[in-house]
Amino acid sequence: MKTVLLAICLTLVAAEAQAISRYDPTRMSCGRVQATIAREGAVILRYPSGRVPGLPLYDRYVQTHQFCNMGEVTARASVPSADTRSCTVYKCKRPETNRHFRRRILQD
Repeated sequence: MKTVLLAICLTLVAAEAQAISRYDPTRMSCGRVQATIAREGAVILRYPSGRVPGLPLYDRYVQTHQFCNMGEVTARASVPSADTRSCTVYKCKRPETNRHFRRRILQD
């Protein structure tokens, strides 16, 4: 019984992981990249590094902060596309906090 439950759980996790689409933005126009993100809400974009030949770069890009995890915000980013070297998109990231500033306020 435990084996069956474990198999079901692993299947659900694997199915959920496959739910996000993956694209190569260098084969799409910037407008199409942005429209794809807007349509799907969140996608993974994979493209070659501009600095290190043969190194693939990838990240998850989102339409709005609603597709981010709790505590994350959207941050502007850029990816290469077929028609421009810098297509503006958004990705989730944790907001930066200045620990020294906060510590100093608490001490005063």
